[in-house]
Amino acid sequence: MKLDALDDRQREAAAHGDEPLLIVAGAGTGKTTTLAHRVAHLIDRGVRPERILLVTFARRAAAELLRRVDGLLNGGARGRAASGRVWGGTFHAVATRLLRLHGEHIGLHPGFTIHDRADSEDLLDVLRAELDLARGDRRFPRKATCADIYSRCVNAREPLGTLLDRGFPWCKEHEDGLKLLFRTYTDRKAEQNVLDFDDLLVFLDGLLADPAAGPIVRGRFDAVLVDEYQDTNALQADLLERLRPSGRGLTVVGDDAQAIYSFRAATVRNILDFPLRYPGARSVVLTQSFRSTPTLLEATNRVIAQARERHAKELWSARPGGERPELVTCRDEEQQSELVIERVLARREQGMDLRRQAVLFRASHHSAQLEIELGRRGIPFRKYGGLRFLEAAHVRDLLAFLRLLENPRDLVAGTRVLSLLPGIGPHIARALLDPVVAHGGFAPWRAARPPAAAAPRWPALVAMCEELSAPHGPALPVQVHRVRDFYAPLCEARYDHADARLRDLEQLEHAAAAFTDRSTMLAELTLDPPQSTQELAGPPSLDDDYLVLSTIHSAKGLEFDATYVIHAADGNIPSDLATGRPEEIDEELRLFYVALSRARDHLTVLFPLRWYDRPAGVGGKHSYAQLTRFLPPAVRAAFDERAAAPEALRAEALPTVESGVSAEIRKRMHDLWS
Repeated sequence: MKLDALDDRQREAAAHGDEPLLIVAGAGTGKTTTLAHRVAHLIDRGVRPERILLVTFARRAAAELLRRVDGLLNGGARGRAASGRVWGGTFHAVATRLLRLHGEHIGLHPGFTIHDRADSEDLLDVLRAELDLARGDRRFPRKATCADIYSRCVNAREPLGTLLDRGFPWCKEHEDGLKLLFRTYTDRKAEQNVLDFDDLLVFLDGLLADPAAGPIVRGRFDAVLVDEYQDTNALQADLLERLRPSGRGLTVVGDDAQAIYSFRAATVRNILDFPLRYPGARSVVLTQSFRSTPTLLEATNRVIAQARERHAKELWSARPGGERPELVTCRDEEQQSELVIERVLARREQGMDLRRQAVLFRASHHSAQLEIELGRRGIPFRKYGGLRFLEAAHVRDLLAFLRLLENPRDLVAGTRVLSLLPGIGPHIARALLDPVVAHGGFAPWRAARPPAAAAPRWPALVAMCEELSAPHGPALPVQVHRVRDFYAPLCEARYDHADARLRDLEQLEHAAAAFTDRSTMLAELTLDPPQSTQELAGPPSLDDDYLVLSTIHSAKGLEFDATYVIHAADGNIPSDLATGRPEEIDEELRLFYVALSRARDHLTVLFPLRWYDRPAGVGGKHSYAQLTRFLPPAVRAAFDERAAAPEALRAEALPTVESGVSAEIRKRMHDLWS
């Protein structure tokens, strides 16, 4: 395999030997190309594909990398056979696979089911009520906050008290109650043979630390490659060190300038301190951008140069010319929306499809006014960063059926299923589920006596559960179809817009054909959930055009011909909730850099001067905003600054006023005080 298509630094990284390697890849510098060439080079050098582990942060990213490896290995049977044997997937998917294979070495039954974040929150809520932690005159943290605290402690490997002091000071008085809740949560998961997302990594860590099992797992791999290393947390970095204690065969790729996930316990320290963790590691910095024009890179380089700590790099581009980025001050949010739409439509008329343009914002609600105006004008858009497909209630209902069939001891899934039936609440559901948990199957339900309201549907539920949970049940698409048929009338009775919801579930039934079994489908959908049914159906048709609206976090890794960054005001960028510590402000700066660096050819940053407490015209309360602190004068020098043009006067010409009227008014005002 030749490396001629790479630039010098990419070639150096792809052909590196076995010593630990850090590839610092700036935005748009071809990190995916470099990583694919490195995998192909390892195989070409004689490393057996099944002894290569490729870890990414999305299953689709791993699939795209391996598709490129196919092409580099001359395609055909050799390429497909080789790349198909590479271990590729997310941290959690790899952990699931290894635990299914080797978990019994540490006493973990391989038939465990996986709870996603919402399932974990539901179980914590049940236990919160059972332990009566909300008693007293001080409100105990709600389930989402409890789940957030638990997950951050586990992934950051930080004691509860320290985390509460730093990130949740308002919960400090509940430290003892949280400890009790988390101990009970851990015990309850063990009783149900359930692992949550965090458990997957914790149990893999335990597996690798085991004197007997650890060497077996480590012995599977000669090379470990990790994409987006800046997004790893302390636990994940420790896992990699257990896999490759000396660092030999370890390659990590990332960009400290794009480390924006501390709210998921990720830490930029991992990529900054990689040379300290692995003495003798080689660092290769990729600086040639194949995405943005030189004028845009001048601006983004100036922005990120404000970071307190970073791997120093100055991105450059061989692309010719390019227009300077714009910084536009708007009167208010309404004028900001008008200007964005004006630019979007003008570029569409010039041949730039809507989907090659994106509007980015810090928080999901920042696009509310723009969405209203787009809808009014009939401009199609797709928004990313809101509710995910698997978070929709009807989808969670159907998956709860499948999870209960897979693991009858899963009380969270069972409670959700039974609560769909009329007359069954949490207490009755628990009474019906306890015999199933004890028996390990659904036979006890034959003799059960459900409430009268649920009785008409009870026999069909029992028959379906017994048939579909049998060892040699029907094919997976048939199982989903049976569940969908049973669930349809419950969905229609429970939710609005039932037709659209049932179409989503029909799409899930079609998607089931791509999975070998129910366990695999549940694991993959949980570990790498689609954003919408479009992701299950494949790419949109060629004439399906839409403007992209996205939070900055959801746009990471993407690029667009034209990018519009809205609400570039202090309090929004940076968020006023993330300015308590210098580390938080640094991350907000990196987030702003990620937004700016999505642009290929055109970049517009918009700053509404007036901020209304409510939409303009509904209420009069407003304040004047300040431009984001991340655009000081030295940085703004790389932008073309201007103010949005004021609207034309709409009123008709005023009639001429007689000069004596003014004098009369003044006289009356004077006499008022006589």
